[in-house]
Amino acid sequence: MTSREIVLRTIRFEGPERIAMSLPEPYPHDFVWGSLSPDPHWKPARTFAPEKGAMWEDEWGNVWARLDDFSKGLVVEGAIKDWSELDTHRFPTWDDPARYEAARETFEKEPGKYRIGSLEHFPFDVMRYLRRMDVFLEDLAAHPAEVRRLADMVVPLLARCIENWAAAGADGVMFGEDWGTQERLLVSPAMWREVFKPDYMRLCEVARRNGLSVWMHSCGYIWDIIEDLIECGIAVLQLDQPGLFGVDRLAQAFGGRVTFWCPVDIQQVLPTGDEEKIEAFARDMVEKLGASGGGFIAGYYGDMKSIGVRPEWQDAACRAFVRYGGEVESAVS
Repeated sequence: MTSREIVLRTIRFEGPERIAMSLPEPYPHDFVWGSLSPDPHWKPARTFAPEKGAMWEDEWGNVWARLDDFSKGLVVEGAIKDWSELDTHRFPTWDDPARYEAARETFEKEPGKYRIGSLEHFPFDVMRYLRRMDVFLEDLAAHPAEVRRLADMVVPLLARCIENWAAAGADGVMFGEDWGTQERLLVSPAMWREVFKPDYMRLCEVARRNGLSVWMHSCGYIWDIIEDLIECGIAVLQLDQPGLFGVDRLAQAFGGRVTFWCPVDIQQVLPTGDEEKIEAFARDMVEKLGASGGGFIAGYYGDMKSIGVRPEWQDAACRAFVRYGGEVESAVS
């Protein structure tokens, strides 16, 4: 059974011979990733002097900044400062088929692996960056008509991106939108359903028509909308903090209906360095989230520096995933 077949059987709940895994060598890794190529014609309108720290402008015209050398930073200046600028704002060329050509070639070199195309953002991220996070959260209450007008520009662009990923040979598309604090959503569940759910449904339907599954990463406590995400058509939820919800609770409420892709919990478990605790948590996810003939993918958290984790602690998690998820010939026992 190829890696691609294992992943397909996992997300379809068709009984793969082992759990799917996205682990570093020498452990199994069942995926190949495609990313959007840079636009060769785009140049930032502004550059920033070194004394200003790490600051840069993205394709949308947003200005980002960070103080450290490892985080992705924050938008400190949104490109659209006033709603009157919306009609004249230049959107990036994310829908240019030429920007998917390198990914297509990458996919063709790995026919046995599951191919994921990376969607740079989904509607919430695009809009909150364009306006800046704090401003956009105010917009949702104070300027709903303008938010809707912006969404109606963003969603068709993302739909064309999904179609381009299908043409490039992807099996699925993945995006990340961090919707939760540690305790609740950033907006009320009612507002999420009113403003954002219809666009999720539209974009997932575009993916479905084009034969693609949709994979979503989200940080924080998103329990209140997991049922909605399944209804929209999200096939895989990538959660770095499964302990925030509880493995038993996730399995009981959603087992057999959505696949969870998780490392050992990056806040409650991995940073402890307790290898027995790490192994037990990995085994718990394999046996409970993966109990429906699929439904669980073993993950690996790459940014160990930011969460204070040593490589040997992650290695303990990898060994446990392989041990309890079904060893393969190339795996390390």
